[in-house]
Amino acid sequence: MKILHVIPDLNPSAGGPPMVVSRLAAAQAQADLEGGPHEVGIAFYDTPAVREQIEEDVRALPGGDRVRLHALAEAGGLEGVTGARAARELSPLVKAAEVVHLHGVWSPILLSASRVARRLGKKYVLAPHGMLDPWALSEKRTKKRVALAMGFGRMVKGAAALHAHSVYERESLIEGGWHGVVETVPNGIFLDEFRPLPERDAFHRGHPELHGQPYVLFLARLHEVKGLDLLADAFAQILADLPTYRLVVVGPDFGAREGLVEQVRRLGIADRVHLVGPLYGKEKVAAYAGSACFCLPSKHESFGMSVAEAMACGVAVVITEQCHFPDVGEVGAGRVVLREVGAIATGLREVLSNPRGAEEMGRAGKALIEGKYTWERVARASVGMYESAVGGGRDGR
Repeated sequence: MKILHVIPDLNPSAGGPPMVVSRLAAAQAQADLEGGPHEVGIAFYDTPAVREQIEEDVRALPGGDRVRLHALAEAGGLEGVTGARAARELSPLVKAAEVVHLHGVWSPILLSASRVARRLGKKYVLAPHGMLDPWALSEKRTKKRVALAMGFGRMVKGAAALHAHSVYERESLIEGGWHGVVETVPNGIFLDEFRPLPERDAFHRGHPELHGQPYVLFLARLHEVKGLDLLADAFAQILADLPTYRLVVVGPDFGAREGLVEQVRRLGIADRVHLVGPLYGKEKVAAYAGSACFCLPSKHESFGMSVAEAMACGVAVVITEQCHFPDVGEVGAGRVVLREVGAIATGLREVLSNPRGAEEMGRAGKALIEGKYTWERVARASVGMYESAVGGGRDGR
């Protein structure tokens, strides 16, 4: 099968979707995938400053050397509004593909790809990546309503199928009336990226400011939706009982860093909180592996990739219900709590005060990922989704 993924940006600093798309494409391109190898490409707006890094990262993935990267001209000026140049560059790529997989919603490159696909009689699948969930639509509501009326609504409804990453997202899309065909295919993990795990003290060796003390890890975009403010308050509460712990915050700044710095200063815990910026590759894995617990008190996730990564490293997790990862509670991989400071503090305290129990949680989470959430399994499910959509879905006209 000839598969073309289209995403606005493949820069890893743009958040979860670029990481997800590159890994899904690589898994689909692997020669040992049933029915494969598939011919897989990714089209995206170019980011020249990090183009070499993007290519290097994709090539390093299992199967990544078989993925064709199509860096379209930058999205500056009118292109950022019209997507006209993208339409011209996408036409031969869409024409050659058997299925087109769009990732995201609010970008002209996606709107152009959908229009090109309809013009050429090609079916496409659209993965909103949580952007059509009720919470997401409540942000910048008026602007999004206008965008939907200007063509993005037709783009969504014209897909052969919508690709949801969780049961929650599927239910939201159906209840919202976005489409009658919604398939649930989760994200996954390349176990090779986490094997072998670094030694537990590897991160401490690289960060002497931690003084070898145990730490709670937050790893995500520094954005208000991720709940860093709640985590800081909860962490301040548990220090009375667990004074040796530190909080390590990993991720690119999306507007929340300044507020967090001021908050921890006001709470009097600035010396216990460490903002280390974004980490990738082995450094990121070392941060997971060396942590006593991972915490993501998010306001909204369609699929928490960092939660899955933490579990792949055998780390107990404390997450909010809005992370929509119910497996955590079902298999005993950590605590799923209300999105309240007190509940988050209680969850952290229960995990951190019982190291042996935390190890058992870590083993349960690791088994969950290995048995259910690998990219190899996801790739097979995604190809099945394409076959169903191409064979029986709507053509989007």
